[in-house]
Amino acid sequence: MAQGDLSKDLEAIVKPLVREPLLSIRPYVPGRPIQDVMREFRLEHVIKMASNENPVGPSPKATAAIQDMLQDLNRYPDGAAQDLRSAIAKHVGLTESAVFVGNGSDEVIKMIAETFLQPGDELLVPFPSFSQYDFGAQVMGATVVPVPLADGFQYDLDSLREHVTEKTKLVYLCSPNNPTGTWLTHRAAAHFIESLPEKVIVVCDEAYLEYVDTPDPLRSVEFIESGKPVLSLRTFSKMYGLAGMRLGYALGHPSLIRYLHQVREPFNVNAMAQAAAIAALDDEAHVQTSREVNRLGREQLYRGFERLGIPYIPTQGNFMLAEVKNGQHVFQELQKLGVIVRAGFPGIPEYIRVSIGTPEENEQFLKALAEVLGKIKELG
Repeated sequence: MAQGDLSKDLEAIVKPLVREPLLSIRPYVPGRPIQDVMREFRLEHVIKMASNENPVGPSPKATAAIQDMLQDLNRYPDGAAQDLRSAIAKHVGLTESAVFVGNGSDEVIKMIAETFLQPGDELLVPFPSFSQYDFGAQVMGATVVPVPLADGFQYDLDSLREHVTEKTKLVYLCSPNNPTGTWLTHRAAAHFIESLPEKVIVVCDEAYLEYVDTPDPLRSVEFIESGKPVLSLRTFSKMYGLAGMRLGYALGHPSLIRYLHQVREPFNVNAMAQAAAIAALDDEAHVQTSREVNRLGREQLYRGFERLGIPYIPTQGNFMLAEVKNGQHVFQELQKLGVIVRAGFPGIPEYIRVSIGTPEENEQFLKALAEVLGKIKELG
Protein backbone atom coordinates (compact mmCIF):
# COMPACT_ATOMS: atom_id res chain seq x y z
CA MET A 1 0.00 0.00 0.00
CA ALA A 2 1.31 3.46 -0.88
CA GLN A 3 2.38 5.85 1.88
CA GLY A 4 -0.37 8.28 0.86
CA ASP A 5 -3.01 5.58 1.30
CA LEU A 6 -1.67 4.76 4.77
CA SER A 7 -1.88 8.43 5.74
CA LYS A 8 -5.51 8.60 4.60
CA ASP A 9 -6.37 5.49 6.61
CA LEU A 10 -4.73 6.88 9.75
CA GLU A 11 -6.44 10.24 9.29
CA ALA A 12 -9.81 8.48 9.16
CA ILE A 13 -9.01 6.78 12.47
CA VAL A 14 -7.53 9.79 14.28
CA LYS A 15 -9.93 12.57 13.29
CA PRO A 16 -12.94 11.22 15.25
CA LEU A 17 -10.71 10.96 18.34
CA VAL A 18 -9.81 14.67 18.34
CA ARG A 19 -11.87 17.06 20.47
CA GLU A 20 -14.36 18.75 18.17
CA PRO A 21 -13.37 22.39 18.98
CA LEU A 22 -9.85 21.69 17.72
CA LEU A 23 -11.00 20.72 14.24
CA SER A 24 -11.85 24.31 13.29
CA ILE A 25 -8.78 26.01 14.80
CA ARG A 26 -6.36 27.68 12.42
CA PRO A 27 -2.84 27.71 13.89
CA TYR A 28 -1.19 31.09 14.41
CA VAL A 29 1.12 32.08 11.55
CA PRO A 30 3.98 34.35 12.73
CA GLY A 31 5.91 36.83 10.62
CA ARG A 32 8.25 35.22 8.11
CA PRO A 33 11.81 34.59 9.30
CA ILE A 34 14.55 36.54 7.56
CA GLN A 35 16.31 33.37 6.38
CA ASP A 36 13.16 32.13 4.61
CA VAL A 37 12.86 35.30 2.57
CA MET A 38 16.59 35.34 1.78
CA ARG A 39 16.38 31.79 0.44
CA GLU A 40 13.18 32.27 -1.56
CA PHE A 41 14.26 35.46 -3.31
CA ARG A 42 18.03 34.82 -3.26
CA LEU A 43 18.74 37.99 -1.31
CA GLU A 44 21.84 38.77 0.72
CA HIS A 45 20.23 41.43 2.94
CA VAL A 46 16.71 41.43 4.36
CA ILE A 47 15.18 43.57 7.10
CA LYS A 48 12.31 42.30 9.22
CA MET A 49 9.68 44.86 10.21
CA ALA A 50 6.91 42.37 10.80
CA SER A 51 6.88 41.14 14.39
CA ASN A 52 7.08 44.31 16.50
CA GLU A 53 10.55 43.45 17.77
CA ASN A 54 12.84 45.99 19.41
CA PRO A 55 15.38 47.10 16.76
CA VAL A 56 17.77 48.27 19.49
CA GLY A 57 18.20 44.67 20.64
CA PRO A 58 18.28 43.33 24.19
CA SER A 59 19.76 45.05 27.21
CA PRO A 60 23.52 44.45 27.59
CA LYS A 61 22.77 43.58 31.20
CA ALA A 62 20.37 40.88 30.01
CA THR A 63 22.87 39.32 27.61
CA ALA A 64 25.51 39.32 30.34
CA ALA A 65 23.08 37.55 32.68
CA ILE A 66 22.45 34.91 30.00
CA GLN A 67 26.19 34.34 29.64
CA ASP A 68 26.49 33.84 33.38
CA MET A 69 23.76 31.18 33.28
CA LEU A 70 25.41 29.00 30.65
CA GLN A 71 27.54 27.06 33.10
CA ASP A 72 24.45 25.97 35.03
CA LEU A 73 22.35 24.65 32.16
CA ASN A 74 22.47 21.18 33.72
CA ARG A 75 20.21 22.47 36.52
CA TYR A 76 16.47 22.86 36.37
CA PRO A 77 15.18 26.43 36.61
CA ASP A 78 13.31 27.69 39.65
CA GLY A 79 9.83 26.37 38.91
CA ALA A 80 8.23 29.12 40.99
CA ALA A 81 10.38 31.83 39.35
CA GLN A 82 10.69 33.36 42.83
CA ASP A 83 13.42 35.90 42.10
CA LEU A 84 11.81 37.00 38.84
CA ARG A 85 8.36 37.38 40.37
CA SER A 86 9.93 39.37 43.20
CA ALA A 87 11.67 41.68 40.71
CA ILE A 88 8.48 42.18 38.71
CA ALA A 89 6.46 42.82 41.87
CA LYS A 90 8.93 45.50 42.94
CA HIS A 91 8.87 47.02 39.46
CA VAL A 92 5.07 47.35 39.29
CA GLY A 93 4.35 47.97 42.98
CA LEU A 94 2.41 44.79 43.76
CA THR A 95 3.06 41.71 45.90
CA GLU A 96 4.71 38.56 44.53
CA SER A 97 1.42 36.68 44.86
CA ALA A 98 -0.05 39.08 42.29
CA VAL A 99 2.51 38.05 39.63
CA PHE A 100 2.32 35.06 37.29
CA VAL A 101 4.96 34.28 34.66
CA GLY A 102 4.75 32.23 31.50
CA ASN A 103 6.60 31.12 28.38
CA GLY A 104 5.58 34.25 26.50
CA SER A 105 2.26 36.07 26.71
CA ASP A 106 0.84 33.50 24.27
CA GLU A 107 1.15 30.80 26.92
CA VAL A 108 -0.37 33.05 29.57
CA ILE A 109 -3.35 33.81 27.28
CA LYS A 110 -3.88 30.09 26.75
CA MET A 111 -3.66 29.40 30.49
CA ILE A 112 -6.21 32.16 31.21
CA ALA A 113 -8.59 30.39 28.84
CA GLU A 114 -7.84 26.98 30.40
CA THR A 115 -8.50 28.40 33.86
CA PHE A 116 -11.70 30.34 33.30
CA LEU A 117 -13.44 29.21 30.09
CA GLN A 118 -15.54 26.18 29.30
CA PRO A 119 -18.09 25.27 26.60
CA GLY A 120 -21.01 27.69 26.67
CA ASP A 121 -18.95 30.64 27.95
CA GLU A 122 -18.41 33.74 25.83
CA LEU A 123 -15.26 35.77 25.30
CA LEU A 124 -15.59 39.35 24.05
CA VAL A 125 -12.73 40.66 21.94
CA PRO A 126 -12.27 43.88 19.96
CA PHE A 127 -12.00 43.35 16.21
CA PRO A 128 -9.47 43.43 14.74
CA SER A 129 -7.13 42.52 17.58
CA PHE A 130 -4.63 39.85 18.62
CA SER A 131 -5.71 36.45 17.25
CA GLN A 132 -4.38 34.46 20.22
CA TYR A 133 -7.37 35.57 22.31
CA ASP A 134 -9.59 33.61 19.91
CA PHE A 135 -7.23 30.63 19.95
CA GLY A 136 -7.39 30.19 23.72
CA ALA A 137 -11.18 30.33 23.73
CA GLN A 138 -11.49 27.91 20.83
CA VAL A 139 -9.23 25.36 22.53
CA MET A 140 -11.65 25.35 25.46
CA GLY A 141 -14.78 25.20 23.30
CA ALA A 142 -15.96 28.68 24.35
CA THR A 143 -17.58 31.16 21.97
CA VAL A 144 -15.65 34.17 20.68
CA VAL A 145 -17.75 37.31 20.21
CA PRO A 146 -15.86 39.87 18.09
CA VAL A 147 -16.93 43.48 18.59
CA PRO A 148 -15.84 45.79 15.73
CA LEU A 149 -13.77 48.84 16.51
CA ALA A 150 -15.24 52.23 15.56
CA ASP A 151 -14.02 54.61 12.83
CA GLY A 152 -10.26 55.01 12.80
CA PHE A 153 -10.04 51.71 14.73
CA GLN A 154 -10.95 53.44 17.97
CA TYR A 155 -12.52 51.45 20.80
CA ASP A 156 -16.31 51.52 20.98
CA LEU A 157 -16.72 50.66 24.65
CA ASP A 158 -20.47 51.29 24.55
CA SER A 159 -20.84 48.63 21.86
CA LEU A 160 -18.56 46.30 23.79
CA ARG A 161 -20.72 46.74 26.89
CA GLU A 162 -23.89 46.05 24.90
CA HIS A 163 -22.48 42.67 23.87
CA VAL A 164 -22.08 41.51 27.49
CA THR A 165 -24.54 38.72 28.31
CA GLU A 166 -25.09 36.17 31.06
CA LYS A 167 -22.65 33.94 29.19
CA THR A 168 -19.82 36.48 29.12
CA LYS A 169 -16.87 35.28 31.18
CA LEU A 170 -13.88 37.24 29.81
CA VAL A 171 -13.38 40.57 28.00
CA TYR A 172 -10.08 41.53 26.38
CA LEU A 173 -8.91 45.13 26.12
CA CYS A 174 -5.67 45.43 24.16
CA SER A 175 -4.07 48.87 24.56
CA PRO A 176 -2.21 49.81 22.45
CA ASN A 177 -4.21 47.46 20.29
CA ASN A 178 -2.42 45.03 18.00
CA PRO A 179 -2.54 45.39 14.97
CA THR A 180 -4.09 48.87 14.91
CA GLY A 181 -1.87 50.77 17.38
CA THR A 182 -4.91 52.60 18.79
CA TRP A 183 -5.31 52.93 22.54
CA LEU A 184 -7.60 53.45 25.51
CA THR A 185 -7.48 56.20 28.09
CA HIS A 186 -7.53 55.15 31.72
CA ARG A 187 -10.67 57.15 32.33
CA ALA A 188 -12.60 55.39 29.56
CA ALA A 189 -11.39 51.95 30.69
CA ALA A 190 -12.32 52.67 34.30
CA HIS A 191 -15.83 53.71 33.35
CA PHE A 192 -16.24 50.55 31.26
CA ILE A 193 -14.94 48.21 33.97
CA GLU A 194 -17.22 49.82 36.58
CA SER A 195 -20.21 49.10 34.33
CA LEU A 196 -19.58 45.35 34.09
CA PRO A 197 -21.18 42.59 36.17
CA GLU A 198 -18.93 41.33 38.96
CA LYS A 199 -18.54 37.91 37.35
CA VAL A 200 -16.85 39.27 34.20
CA ILE A 201 -13.05 39.20 34.17
CA VAL A 202 -11.33 41.93 32.15
CA VAL A 203 -7.92 41.12 30.67
CA CYS A 204 -5.92 44.24 29.82
CA ASP A 205 -3.25 43.29 27.29
CA GLU A 206 -0.52 45.89 27.79
CA ALA A 207 2.27 44.29 25.77
CA TYR A 208 3.25 47.71 24.41
CA LEU A 209 2.68 49.67 27.61
CA GLU A 210 6.25 50.97 27.83
CA TYR A 211 5.94 52.77 24.49
CA VAL A 212 2.88 54.83 25.43
CA ASP A 213 3.51 58.57 25.77
CA THR A 214 -0.03 59.91 25.45
CA PRO A 215 -1.91 61.61 28.32
CA ASP A 216 -3.99 59.41 30.64
CA PRO A 217 -2.66 56.00 29.57
CA LEU A 218 -4.29 52.80 30.76
CA ARG A 219 -3.07 51.95 34.28
CA SER A 220 -4.40 48.49 35.04
CA VAL A 221 -2.47 48.14 38.30
CA GLU A 222 -4.89 50.64 39.84
CA PHE A 223 -7.79 48.32 39.02
CA ILE A 224 -5.94 45.38 40.56
CA GLU A 225 -5.12 47.33 43.73
CA SER A 226 -8.79 48.26 44.14
CA GLY A 227 -9.85 44.61 44.00
CA LYS A 228 -11.38 44.52 40.53
CA PRO A 229 -11.47 41.21 38.61
CA VAL A 230 -8.79 42.47 36.23
CA LEU A 231 -5.72 40.76 34.80
CA SER A 232 -2.91 42.68 33.13
CA LEU A 233 -0.73 41.03 30.49
CA ARG A 234 2.86 42.24 30.08
CA THR A 235 5.84 40.95 28.11
CA PHE A 236 9.62 41.08 27.86
CA SER A 237 9.45 40.54 24.08
CA LYS A 238 8.84 44.13 23.00
CA MET A 239 10.46 47.00 24.90
CA TYR A 240 12.95 44.71 26.63
CA GLY A 241 14.08 43.05 23.40
CA LEU A 242 13.87 39.47 24.70
CA ALA A 243 11.48 37.96 22.14
CA GLY A 244 13.80 34.98 21.66
CA MET A 245 13.62 34.15 25.37
CA ARG A 246 9.80 33.82 25.36
CA LEU A 247 8.78 35.44 28.63
CA GLY A 248 5.48 37.08 29.47
CA TYR A 249 3.61 37.66 32.70
CA ALA A 250 0.23 38.46 34.18
CA LEU A 251 -0.65 40.73 37.07
CA GLY A 252 -3.82 40.34 39.07
CA HIS A 253 -5.36 39.98 42.49
CA PRO A 254 -3.95 36.87 44.20
CA SER A 255 -7.43 35.34 44.25
CA LEU A 256 -7.27 35.24 40.43
CA ILE A 257 -3.59 34.47 40.03
CA ARG A 258 -3.67 31.42 42.32
CA TYR A 259 -5.92 29.52 39.90
CA LEU A 260 -3.62 30.13 36.94
CA HIS A 261 -1.03 28.05 38.76
CA GLN A 262 -3.44 25.09 38.58
CA VAL A 263 -2.85 24.79 34.82
CA ARG A 264 0.79 25.89 34.70
CA GLU A 265 3.34 23.30 33.64
CA PRO A 266 6.32 22.88 35.99
CA PHE A 267 9.45 24.73 34.87
CA ASN A 268 7.49 26.63 32.19
CA VAL A 269 10.01 29.51 32.19
CA ASN A 270 13.61 28.59 31.47
CA ALA A 271 16.52 29.69 33.64
CA MET A 272 18.14 31.96 31.06
CA ALA A 273 14.88 33.81 30.46
CA GLN A 274 14.43 34.38 34.18
CA ALA A 275 17.95 35.74 34.60
CA ALA A 276 17.72 37.93 31.51
CA ALA A 277 14.40 39.43 32.57
CA ILE A 278 15.62 40.32 36.05
CA ALA A 279 18.64 42.08 34.54
CA ALA A 280 16.50 43.86 31.91
CA LEU A 281 14.25 45.33 34.58
CA ASP A 282 17.36 46.89 36.11
CA ASP A 283 18.42 48.62 32.87
CA GLU A 284 16.42 51.83 32.65
CA ALA A 285 18.94 53.34 30.23
CA HIS A 286 18.12 50.63 27.68
CA VAL A 287 14.41 51.32 28.09
CA GLN A 288 14.91 55.05 27.59
CA THR A 289 17.05 54.49 24.49
CA SER A 290 14.52 52.07 23.02
CA ARG A 291 11.65 54.44 23.72
CA GLU A 292 13.44 57.35 22.03
CA VAL A 293 14.37 55.26 18.96
CA ASN A 294 10.71 54.28 18.67
CA ARG A 295 9.46 57.86 19.06
CA LEU A 296 11.80 59.19 16.38
CA GLY A 297 11.05 56.23 14.10
CA ARG A 298 7.33 56.77 14.48
CA GLU A 299 7.70 60.38 13.33
CA GLN A 300 9.96 59.27 10.47
CA LEU A 301 7.33 56.83 9.19
CA TYR A 302 4.55 59.39 9.62
CA ARG A 303 6.47 61.83 7.41
CA GLY A 304 7.27 59.11 4.89
CA PHE A 305 3.66 58.01 4.56
CA GLU A 306 2.55 61.61 4.15
CA ARG A 307 5.09 62.15 1.34
CA LEU A 308 3.77 59.05 -0.41
CA GLY A 309 0.15 60.05 0.14
CA ILE A 310 -0.59 56.90 2.12
CA PRO A 311 -3.23 57.03 4.89
CA TYR A 312 -1.98 55.64 8.20
CA ILE A 313 -3.32 55.11 11.71
CA PRO A 314 -1.58 57.08 14.50
CA THR A 315 -0.05 54.66 16.98
CA GLN A 316 1.10 54.34 20.55
CA GLY A 317 2.88 51.04 19.93
CA ASN A 318 6.08 50.18 18.10
CA PHE A 319 4.17 49.43 14.89
CA MET A 320 1.52 51.05 12.71
CA LEU A 321 -1.03 50.35 10.02
CA ALA A 322 -0.71 51.86 6.55
CA GLU A 323 -3.50 51.69 3.96
CA VAL A 324 -2.10 50.44 0.65
CA LYS A 325 -5.33 49.12 -0.97
CA ASN A 326 -4.07 45.52 -1.40
CA GLY A 327 -2.05 44.61 1.65
CA GLN A 328 -1.22 41.05 0.61
CA HIS A 329 0.12 42.12 -2.78
CA VAL A 330 2.27 44.88 -1.29
CA PHE A 331 3.53 42.43 1.34
CA GLN A 332 4.62 39.98 -1.36
CA GLU A 333 6.30 42.66 -3.48
CA LEU A 334 8.17 44.16 -0.52
CA GLN A 335 9.69 40.76 0.22
CA LYS A 336 11.28 40.74 -3.22
CA LEU A 337 13.03 43.98 -2.25
CA GLY A 338 14.26 42.57 1.06
CA VAL A 339 11.62 44.00 3.42
CA ILE A 340 9.29 41.87 5.55
CA VAL A 341 6.09 43.42 6.93
CA ARG A 342 2.72 41.87 7.88
CA ALA A 343 -0.55 41.76 5.97
CA GLY A 344 -3.69 39.66 5.76
CA PHE A 345 -5.19 40.56 9.10
CA PRO A 346 -8.88 39.55 9.20
CA GLY A 347 -11.19 42.38 8.26
CA ILE A 348 -8.49 44.79 7.05
CA PRO A 349 -7.08 43.37 3.78
CA GLU A 350 -6.20 46.83 2.49
CA TYR A 351 -3.62 47.45 5.23
CA ILE A 352 -0.07 46.42 6.00
CA ARG A 353 1.35 46.53 9.50
CA VAL A 354 4.94 47.71 9.76
CA SER A 355 7.09 47.58 12.88
CA ILE A 356 9.12 50.68 13.67
CA GLY A 357 12.80 49.99 13.04
CA THR A 358 16.08 51.83 13.15
CA PRO A 359 16.36 55.03 11.06
CA GLU A 360 18.14 53.06 8.34
CA GLU A 361 15.52 50.29 8.33
CA ASN A 362 12.67 52.79 8.22
CA GLU A 363 14.27 54.54 5.25
CA GLN A 364 14.87 51.27 3.41
CA PHE A 365 11.24 50.29 3.97
CA LEU A 366 9.91 53.65 2.72
CA LYS A 367 12.06 53.48 -0.43
CA ALA A 368 10.93 49.92 -1.12
CA LEU A 369 7.30 50.86 -0.52
CA ALA A 370 7.58 53.81 -2.91
CA GLU A 371 8.99 51.45 -5.57
CA VAL A 372 6.23 48.90 -5.08
CA LEU A 373 3.47 51.51 -5.18
CA GLY A 374 5.06 53.08 -8.25
CA LYS A 375 4.94 49.77 -10.10
CA ILE A 376 1.31 49.27 -9.09
CA LYS A 377 0.46 52.74 -10.41
CA GLU A 378 2.21 52.00 -13.74
CA LEU A 379 0.17 48.85 -14.17
CA GLY A 380 -2.96 50.91 -13.62
